Amino acid sequence: MEKTYRSLKEFYPFYLTEHSHPTSRKLHFVGTALVFITLFMAIFTQNWWLLIAIPILGYGFAWVGHFFFEKNKPATFQYPGYSLASDFILFFDLLTGKQKFNPNR
Repeated sequence: MEKTYRSLKEFYPFYLTEHSHPTSRKLHFVGTALVFITLFMAIFTQNWWLLIAIPILGYGFAWVGHFFFEKNKPATFQYPGYSLASDFILFFDLLTGKQKFNPNR
Protein backbone atom coordinates (compact mmCIF):
# COMPACT_ATOMS: atom_id res chain seq x y z
CA MET A 1 0.00 0.00 0.00
CA GLU A 2 1.40 3.39 -1.04
CA LYS A 3 1.74 6.21 1.44
CA THR A 4 -0.42 9.28 0.89
CA TYR A 5 1.40 12.60 1.24
CA ARG A 6 -0.56 15.54 2.60
CA SER A 7 2.09 18.26 2.47
CA LEU A 8 5.17 19.26 0.51
CA LYS A 9 7.22 19.04 3.71
CA GLU A 10 6.15 15.41 4.08
CA PHE A 11 6.61 14.65 0.36
CA TYR A 12 10.09 16.14 -0.22
CA PRO A 13 12.08 13.45 1.70
CA PHE A 14 10.30 10.79 -0.41
CA TYR A 15 11.09 12.81 -3.54
CA LEU A 16 14.78 12.79 -2.63
CA THR A 17 14.80 8.99 -2.31
CA GLU A 18 13.33 8.78 -5.82
CA HIS A 19 16.15 11.02 -7.09
CA SER A 20 19.24 9.35 -5.65
CA HIS A 21 21.15 8.53 -8.86
CA PRO A 22 23.75 11.21 -9.66
CA THR A 23 22.99 11.20 -13.41
CA SER A 24 19.28 11.57 -12.72
CA ARG A 25 19.94 14.55 -10.45
CA LYS A 26 22.12 16.13 -13.13
CA LEU A 27 19.43 15.61 -15.76
CA HIS A 28 16.80 17.15 -13.47
CA PHE A 29 19.11 20.09 -12.82
CA VAL A 30 19.77 20.68 -16.53
CA GLY A 31 16.08 20.36 -17.40
CA THR A 32 15.03 22.83 -14.71
CA ALA A 33 17.80 25.26 -15.71
CA LEU A 34 16.57 25.10 -19.31
CA VAL A 35 13.04 25.80 -18.09
CA PHE A 36 14.25 29.00 -16.40
CA ILE A 37 16.33 30.02 -19.43
CA THR A 38 13.44 29.38 -21.81
CA LEU A 39 11.01 31.31 -19.61
CA PHE A 40 13.44 34.23 -19.43
CA MET A 41 13.95 34.16 -23.20
CA ALA A 42 10.20 34.06 -23.84
CA ILE A 43 9.69 37.11 -21.63
CA PHE A 44 12.76 38.96 -22.94
CA THR A 45 11.97 38.38 -26.62
CA GLN A 46 8.19 38.31 -26.15
CA ASN A 47 8.20 35.15 -28.25
CA TRP A 48 5.46 33.34 -26.40
CA TRP A 49 5.82 30.26 -28.61
CA LEU A 50 8.91 29.41 -26.55
CA LEU A 51 6.61 28.59 -23.65
CA ILE A 52 5.59 25.42 -25.49
CA ALA A 53 9.12 24.09 -24.97
CA ILE A 54 9.02 24.44 -21.16
CA PRO A 55 7.22 21.18 -20.29
CA ILE A 56 9.14 19.30 -22.98
CA LEU A 57 12.49 20.47 -21.61
CA GLY A 58 11.59 20.07 -17.95
CA TYR A 59 9.89 16.72 -18.13
CA GLY A 60 12.02 15.36 -20.99
CA PHE A 61 15.28 15.53 -19.06
CA ALA A 62 13.65 14.42 -15.80
CA TRP A 63 11.91 11.42 -17.32
CA VAL A 64 15.10 10.21 -19.00
CA GLY A 65 16.62 10.26 -15.52
CA HIS A 66 13.76 8.22 -14.10
CA PHE A 67 13.32 5.66 -16.84
CA PHE A 68 17.01 5.00 -17.64
CA PHE A 69 18.88 5.71 -14.40
CA GLU A 70 16.52 5.62 -11.42
CA LYS A 71 14.42 2.84 -12.95
CA ASN A 72 11.30 4.19 -11.24
CA LYS A 73 8.08 5.94 -12.17
CA PRO A 74 8.11 9.75 -11.89
CA ALA A 75 6.11 11.03 -8.93
CA THR A 76 4.59 13.56 -11.33
CA PHE A 77 1.90 11.05 -12.23
CA GLN A 78 0.57 10.74 -8.68
CA TYR A 79 1.64 14.04 -7.08
CA PRO A 80 1.98 16.60 -9.89
CA GLY A 81 1.99 19.70 -7.68
CA TYR A 82 4.31 18.37 -5.01
CA SER A 83 6.59 16.91 -7.66
CA LEU A 84 6.87 20.17 -9.61
CA ALA A 85 7.54 22.16 -6.43
CA SER A 86 10.13 19.57 -5.37
CA ASP A 87 11.87 19.86 -8.76
CA PHE A 88 12.41 23.55 -8.08
CA ILE A 89 13.45 22.96 -4.46
CA LEU A 90 15.99 20.33 -5.55
CA PHE A 91 17.30 22.67 -8.27
CA PHE A 92 17.99 25.44 -5.76
CA ASP A 93 19.29 22.98 -3.15
CA LEU A 94 21.79 21.67 -5.72
CA LEU A 95 22.67 25.20 -6.81
CA THR A 96 23.39 26.31 -3.24
CA GLY A 97 25.10 23.07 -2.17
CA LYS A 98 22.38 22.07 0.31
CA GLN A 99 22.02 18.85 -1.71
CA LYS A 100 24.75 17.06 -3.63
CA PHE A 101 24.67 15.68 -7.17
CA ASN A 102 25.98 12.43 -5.74
CA PRO A 103 24.06 11.96 -2.47
CA ASN A 104 25.81 8.65 -1.74
CA ARG A 105 29.15 10.38 -1.05
